[in-house]
Amino acid sequence: MARELTDTLQRPLRDLRISVTDRCNFRCTYCMPKEVFGAGFQFLPRADLLTFEEIEMVARTLVDRGVEKIRITGGEPLLRRDLPRLVEMLAALRDEGLKDLTLTTNGAMLRRDAQRLADAGLQRVTVSLDALDDDVFAAMNDVGFPVAKVLDGIAAAGEARLPVKVNMVVQRGRNDGCIVDMAEAFRGTGRILRFIEYMDVGSTNGWRMDDVVPAAEILGMLEERWPLEPIAPHYPGEVAKRWRYRDGMGEVGVIASVTQPFCGGCTRLRLSAEGRLYTCLFAARGTDVRAALRDGGGLAEVAEIADRLWRRRDDRYSELRSAGTVGMPHVEMSHIGG
Repeated sequence: MARELTDTLQRPLRDLRISVTDRCNFRCTYCMPKEVFGAGFQFLPRADLLTFEEIEMVARTLVDRGVEKIRITGGEPLLRRDLPRLVEMLAALRDEGLKDLTLTTNGAMLRRDAQRLADAGLQRVTVSLDALDDDVFAAMNDVGFPVAKVLDGIAAAGEARLPVKVNMVVQRGRNDGCIVDMAEAFRGTGRILRFIEYMDVGSTNGWRMDDVVPAAEILGMLEERWPLEPIAPHYPGEVAKRWRYRDGMGEVGVIASVTQPFCGGCTRLRLSAEGRLYTCLFAARGTDVRAALRDGGGLAEVAEIADRLWRRRDDRYSELRSAGTVGMPHVEMSHIGG
């Protein structure tokens, strides 16, 4: 039976997000702007990345401490060679108490990998897609990647019987004019579209509050076209607020960490590709577990680090966000996933 591990605000540990690489084939302006992550940027050397066996050891330890959901992230996780092998290793933790194993991807390589991921035991996939208009999408991913290839990746996931959620980061003046078109495209498809307020993650994306389109405004745009009604969360601490179309054509979600912070229900711990644990998406630094894995400390030392880290956790950045927090250094989202 998993041990109950709670932090200083009595929040349990339930979710683990595992970054398997800090590399990405997109240069989305809100995440990995080309001006910073250009040709000369030094990504982590391969030797610094946790091996799949090391990742599984950390995951197993944290499942024993209450983690029920694991999400594989990046960077772009499908850039990590032979990722389905890791999925298979993590899927085996269902016997230890893991309930949900998911992956977030930009969809560029999903056609190639969807069936192998499903066969390995992946249960769901989330695809980032910020517009259906090619010009808008190309400007946001900043590498000219076409929408059609992402949609083909989504179709491949469906063929592999992987449920799909689609995430759209909304920025004022960039893609806010695409909100209704996105909703119309995914209504009635069985694929849940989630709108995400543009967040001040990392220190390189030039975030300004003026660029945020509040969740209330997004919902207002949708309500003008289709009546909505709220529905209950799937589980305590779910970050997306759920809304159902009254005509029965599915649901949408909004993630409003800027205007409606949900720190009080946050149950997430993040593991970076080089083996550092982060207790908040907006943290400045992480806690190393790779050294424990490679210096002979093993699972016992990893468990001790995790216990100590979570029990003293008091993060609630989004609730405290103010003029005084703007410009504070944060780990880049591309380094630890969303």
